[in-house]
Amino acid sequence: MTSPADPDKNDRLTVALVQMTSGLDPARNIATVTTALAEAAERGARLVVTPEMTTLLDRKRRRLLATLADWPAERQIAPLAQAARRHDLWLILGSIPVLDETGEKAWNRSIVIAPTGAVVACYDKIHLFDVDLGDGEAYGESRLFHGGHRAVVTACAGWRAGLSICYDLRFPALYRALAQAGAEILTVPAAFTRPTGRAHWRSLLRARAIENGAYVLAAAQTGSHEDGRQTYGHSMVVSPWGEIVTEAGDEPALLVAEIDRAQVRDARRRIPALDHGREFVVVDYGHASCKDAQEGGWQQPRPAGAARGGTG
Repeated sequence: MTSPADPDKNDRLTVALVQMTSGLDPARNIATVTTALAEAAERGARLVVTPEMTTLLDRKRRRLLATLADWPAERQIAPLAQAARRHDLWLILGSIPVLDETGEKAWNRSIVIAPTGAVVACYDKIHLFDVDLGDGEAYGESRLFHGGHRAVVTACAGWRAGLSICYDLRFPALYRALAQAGAEILTVPAAFTRPTGRAHWRSLLRARAIENGAYVLAAAQTGSHEDGRQTYGHSMVVSPWGEIVTEAGDEPALLVAEIDRAQVRDARRRIPALDHGREFVVVDYGHASCKDAQEGGWQQPRPAGAARGGTG
């Protein structure tokens, strides 16, 4: 999904990332974000990004669904859209849970709100976190959420933003597709666990920025949550060259930084990887096929059913 060109085109943009500890009460979580928006505006931000599950973080299925029955998407979004309008801000709600028509599952949905208060784009998380980390820590997002099927780039504060959510970060093809569709900013709202955050968070964020010559804006949940989850924090802005521009710790925080489109252009000029992708096939010869290849003068036959791929 692509929005029309944004007339508010700024080569330099001040962005803010909200790092918070969302809980079981949407009203309290919304109040936290509303306060952060006022501070972000005071500090000169034009675009604010919040974490995954901004308005409600609960991995208990029945309790989550019951809360969402009282808190439809419109009720979650309205006060935050009003605050964005009041402070003349672009707001990317990293994600909120949106109940489906059956009432038995939800969508993990990122929402883009313009300074007018209008919702201009949304994205449903594609890759769901169904993992067993060991030591009793397991997650089954597909029990709670539907998986999305559309990648989204949208105009936002004069830039092109590619939307993603948390576990999407481990699937680089999504980010390459977003960058090739024009994204200069890649948003990664997240609720990374502490073990995976310590091991992988910085490396994955820097890799996605470097691979695509794009800014990465990663707003994260942090701390101990009411549903028993513990999240890593360390929200950060990463430059198109892979440098960490600013990083939070493990406490709630508001990060503010300036990003510069000239750095996107420079990174993509120096390493034009977006232009260099080529189609290829994956060939698994096996032992017998290696012999066949040798007898054929080391030609590279294409076996029937060889998998296609590409770096682009």
